[in-house]
Amino acid sequence: MNLLFIFLGFMILSWVVSSRLKSKFREYSKIPLNYGLTGRDVAEKMLRDNGIHDVQIISVPGKLTDHYNPSNRTVNLSPEVYAGHSVASAAVAAHESGHAVQHAMGYGPLEMRSAMVPIQNVSARVLNFIFIALMFGGFMLPQFMPYDLALQIIIVCYSIFTLFAFITLPVEIDATKRALVWLNKSGVVTGAIHDKAKDALKWAAYTYVVAALSALVTLLYYVMMFLGSRD
Repeated sequence: MNLLFIFLGFMILSWVVSSRLKSKFREYSKIPLNYGLTGRDVAEKMLRDNGIHDVQIISVPGKLTDHYNPSNRTVNLSPEVYAGHSVASAAVAAHESGHAVQHAMGYGPLEMRSAMVPIQNVSARVLNFIFIALMFGGFMLPQFMPYDLALQIIIVCYSIFTLFAFITLPVEIDATKRALVWLNKSGVVTGAIHDKAKDALKWAAYTYVVAALSALVTLLYYVMMFLGSRD
């Protein structure tokens, strides 16, 4: 019962942080940048200032879908960020460009996270199979493996998810630091406006913190379930 309340607490916390992030983005999307720069312009300038000329900046559909893809060296910006002229657009574009800078410099945690992506994808497919079997009342599962073995596999998969989530934290925090330093140094975002950019990225970072803690709690839940099944 206590674990149920913890899960519900994390669900509510995740919703609160996500809602707050969207609210901050809407608020700071109304504050224009100096010089009329778009998110694309900011990303290009930051990459150029860091001597990076082999990364493509593209627009991808959706809201808050911004990300850096190290496999094809692309900074992917949502339409609002890509074409936006606001503080929010500059902050997000600089943050994603910060990942490109990390990649160019061989930043260790980013390389570790990239190496774990295929492993995490396989783990997700394995979990899908097990959970689909469990959805049918467990009738399918015993045909393939014992229940204890299924729990052990779930624990291994969630261990991978948890490790990935915690490796992601320094990657995101470092990208934010790089973005904020560059935004101020370049003069793109300074003074009180710089504080707003910092606030927007702070709430984005909170989403990763909540995700990491939620993954850890889920892992502990299945560990306790496994230990209980052996009593």
